Amino acid sequence: MHPRTTSHLALWKEGRTRFTNLLDKLSEADLRKKLVPGPNSIGFLLRHIGDVELLFAKNVFGLAGVQVYASTVAKGRDTGEWTDLAVLKTYVRESAEVLERAIAAQSDADWDMVIETKEFGRKTKAEALGRISTHTAYHAGQIGMVLKYGA
Repeated sequence: MHPRTTSHLALWKEGRTRFTNLLDKLSEADLRKKLVPGPNSIGFLLRHIGDVELLFAKNVFGLAGVQVYASTVAKGRDTGEWTDLAVLKTYVRESAEVLERAIAAQSDADWDMVIETKEFGRKTKAEALGRISTHTAYHAGQIGMVLKYGA
C-alpha cells in the first residue's frame, strides 16, 4: 500500500473507534431513544452512518461494485424502522469493511484528486476523508449523548 494511503487509512480507523466503542454498549431498547425534541433515534443514526460510509466508498472513492440504498438519506427523516440491533451492527461493520477497501485502493496521487458532490462541493479526496471521518465521529457523539440523556 502507498505511504499516504497507509497513513490516511490508519487515521480513519482510529477516528472510527469513537463510534465502534459505543456499539458494545447498545441494547435493542436503546435504538428507539432520542434526545427530545431531537428527531433522530440511535437506530436511525446507526443506519445513517452506514449509509453515508457506503456512499463515500462508491461515489467519492470510486470503489466498483458497491451496492447501496441509503434509506436514511432517501427518506430524509427518522421513520422509526431501524430497531434491529443485530442487523444494524452487521450493516455498520460491512460499511466499514467496504469503506476500508475503498480507502486502501487509493494511490498516493489520488489523495490530491478533486471530486465534486452536491452535498459538499469540491474537495480533494484527502479532504473528503476528513469529511467522512468527522461525520461518523459527529454522529457517534450524538449517540453517546442520547445513550446518557435520552429517553
